[in-house]
Amino acid sequence: MPGANDDPTEYEIGKDGLSSIVVAMDGSTAAEHACAWAAGLARRERAKLILVYIEPLANPAYWTPMGMITATEAATSFVDELRETAAELLADCTVPWEFVHHRGDPASGLESVAAQQWADCIVVGRSRHIGGSLGTVPKALAGQARRPVVVVP
Repeated sequence: MPGANDDPTEYEIGKDGLSSIVVAMDGSTAAEHACAWAAGLARRERAKLILVYIEPLANPAYWTPMGMITATEAATSFVDELRETAAELLADCTVPWEFVHHRGDPASGLESVAAQQWADCIVVGRSRHIGGSLGTVPKALAGQARRPVVVVP
């Protein structure tokens, strides 16, 4: 947790155990597995879960005013669905959690939210898109994150 001096360069991530864990949520089965794994870790560590959906803005629907309205409505509906799914997944879990919706690049957004929340690690599901290899978000996080990244199969 941040102390009296909120300088992030002085914050020791995970040195005294975990206080908060960021988990990427995108509606995929891999994300649900990551959430379940992170919930177990949070329970054992008495940490808080921060479930994060990063809405990518690369969608061409955002390029026109009418498209932006439609895309925003669809995103709001999807975020509500993700929040409900999270509540169902964590119904029997006793750890505190919150859901955060952020827009932008997924890897940068996850690191940004983790920094804002003083998270000790980021948990993501493994993408199965490219022949079972790590997808672009886990790869990007591995290269740019300032805290440990756990990739759950």
